[in-house]
Amino acid sequence: MHDTTLLQLIEDDIAPTQELLELLQNEAVALHGREIEVLETILARKQSLIVLLEQQGQRRNHLLTSLGLTADRAGVQAVADLSPNGELIMQQLGVLTQLMDTCQQVNETNGRIIQVQQNATSNQIRILMGGDSPSLYDSRGATSPMVKPRALSQV
Repeated sequence: MHDTTLLQLIEDDIAPTQELLELLQNEAVALHGREIEVLETILARKQSLIVLLEQQGQRRNHLLTSLGLTADRAGVQAVADLSPNGELIMQQLGVLTQLMDTCQQVNETNGRIIQVQQNATSNQIRILMGGDSPSLYDSRGATSPMVKPRALSQV
């Protein structure tokens, strides 16, 4: 009985995790294009999927702990060892784990894209405001003095 419930909980997580992966991949494309409206839509859907996956993960954890098992792969393996569906349980857990690992990798890539864009934007703003001007040589061979930062409205 518990084995079929656990299997169902694992299988119920696969479709939302696949959708989350697709959203993360679409997010990467939208980040490159700086498509704010698309990113807002993706973010809203991502948040709802994450809440759903967290709730289902808590159900799985509760089931395993109620059986006196750890809420990890070893706990699932213990249920699978006693079940006629054991091989299917572990196979589906493997599919879910692979999807989650891929989601994490794509999410980390998206985070790096955001950092690069933030750095580029910061540099552009600093240049526009007159900060960190390059040290150029004047006619006397000395470096030119730093220009005072300017308000963005004066650029």
